[in-house]
Amino acid sequence: MTRQLEAIIFDWAGTLVDFGSRAPLSAFMQVFADAGIDISESETRTPMGTEKQEHIRRLLQMPRIRDAWQAAHNTPATEADVARLYKNLGPVQQRAIDHHSAAVPGATAAFSMARARGLKIGTTTGYSRNMIEGMLEAAAQQQLLPDSVVAADEAPGARPGPAAALRTVIDLGISCVSACVKVDDTAPGIDEGRNAGMWTVAVVCSGNALGLSLAQWQQLDEQQKKTQRDRAYRALESCGAHYLIDDVSELEAVLVDINRRLALGETP
Repeated sequence: MTRQLEAIIFDWAGTLVDFGSRAPLSAFMQVFADAGIDISESETRTPMGTEKQEHIRRLLQMPRIRDAWQAAHNTPATEADVARLYKNLGPVQQRAIDHHSAAVPGATAAFSMARARGLKIGTTTGYSRNMIEGMLEAAAQQQLLPDSVVAADEAPGARPGPAAALRTVIDLGISCVSACVKVDDTAPGIDEGRNAGMWTVAVVCSGNALGLSLAQWQQLDEQQKKTQRDRAYRALESCGAHYLIDDVSELEAVLVDINRRLALGETP
């Protein structure tokens, strides 16, 4: 049994880059609008964190969107429609990701902290590989250079399934899944880690739960920030994460506590 952490597995959008997870939001809304269906921001965010084709499928299963599709197209949505929307999403999503690739505050320091602690760094994502090539280049220029990147289309059954996280364990040569901590901003991403047998940390304010861009967040006064922060914590408090933090700048204290628990023989 492991006695210390060996690796951190980060999500990308809303965790390391793209404060507020804005890129997937705008892409989904545009693709559905192009298909004649207006979807709201709250509807779009509900399945956030799942693999993108599954995200489309879950949107089409929502009663209001299901009925709107039926009214607009005179037929229920089919798997062929899911596939077509996903195909259309690709280039739209890639452009949005390229536009929202700035590191979240504290991400570069979190990588440095992890390296100083001797931890390996993996990443998983709900994006497909072709969607993230530009983002990975931009991340590297911001000193975000993980040891492993596993995209959703490279691990069938990922998000909320454990496939991508477990492939990362293999890629990194980790001795035990309980020596890993998964850090994510969505419930499906936390489920990915839990289903893989890992410790999990939900980041609340930099990602989907808060949903604000960095500029929008910084423009709020302290009372408004407290209100929005409390709302976001309520949204994620039942996601099953072992720990909830504002963002990755608060991660080190969590790692210390997990190592304490491992040393006592605890497992996730």
